[in-house]
Amino acid sequence: MGEPMPLPAGAARHVQVLRLQPGDLITLFDGRGGEWQAAIEHMGRSEVRVRLLRHDAVEREARREIHLAIGMPANERMDWLVEKASELGVCSVQPLLTERTVVRLAGERAERRRGHWQGIAVAASEQSGRNRVARIHPVVELARWLEQGGFGMASHRVLLSLAEPASPLKAVAIDNLPVVALAGPEGGLTPQEDEAARAAGFRAVTLGPRILRAETAPLALLAALTLSAD
Repeated sequence: MGEPMPLPAGAARHVQVLRLQPGDLITLFDGRGGEWQAAIEHMGRSEVRVRLLRHDAVEREARREIHLAIGMPANERMDWLVEKASELGVCSVQPLLTERTVVRLAGERAERRRGHWQGIAVAASEQSGRNRVARIHPVVELARWLEQGGFGMASHRVLLSLAEPASPLKAVAIDNLPVVALAGPEGGLTPQEDEAARAAGFRAVTLGPRILRAETAPLALLAALTLSAD
């Protein structure tokens, strides 16, 4: 189908590491759904070219769209969270600066981290067989995000909260409509942030009697929502 085309640097390096040769078949995806079967035409030291053979309109997405808004956990935990959320099928991740966020990112540094997390999302899709890639939004302060209403695409807004009142998750997301889930960093949201989220239409939910880590709770919620979708 047309002329041979070069692979992006990351994909080319992956093919080289696997020691594939001209004539070998590979599967490609562009993050917009479906996947391409392709044949390697040329293996160079700095470039790999392939010829597209056919497009398969296969989908591996969950029935329910889930978007996570996360008060960024410290150190490498955000990397781990993005990777595992991508494997579980999250549609997008919104990194948030909250009162208790330890890592303070802004400007060029924040954009570099966003690009780093986007790369992790791509790699997680490749590893797990997804043919769509979760979008990692630019870092923003929680208050501004709530004011901007960046969660308006969802039909359900849920807040992981340790404060009362809070409902069991199964009582909130009872259908397959999209969900935006908001979770705080280590220590959770402050009482004022929790109140602001509720005022913006988020309904507080609990995952049970145990207190989960900041990077664990969103993944538990994501898994529960994904597995419960019909």
